[in-house]
Amino acid sequence: MSDTALKDRSCAPCRGGIPAMGAAEASIAMAGLHPDWRLAEDGKSLRRNLAFRNFYRTMSFVNALAHVANAEDHHPDLEMGYNYCRVCFTTHEIDGLSENDFICAAKLDALLPA
Repeated sequence: MSDTALKDRSCAPCRGGIPAMGAAEASIAMAGLHPDWRLAEDGKSLRRNLAFRNFYRTMSFVNALAHVANAEDHHPDLEMGYNYCRVCFTTHEIDGLSENDFICAAKLDALLPA
């Protein structure tokens, strides 16, 4: 990974054919994210659960995240309801994690208050 902060980087197009990150590399990359991120047991995805005060704040966050994901052309799986959003990043083309997942996770972190 580059020395540039993850949130300041841009996703590179992924066309497959590259190996997914291994557990050691993913663990190192996790250090650049908010501590609420979790690496899935199979090591193929990143997950974070978020809580909000109400539906309006949940949808405001989801819309902001959708804008970032669209700009980066790297899209999360989302599950949301009245006052929660569950986010999962993975790179489907390689059936695992890529640097793009960590970049987008860091950009998500930047959308939220510290």
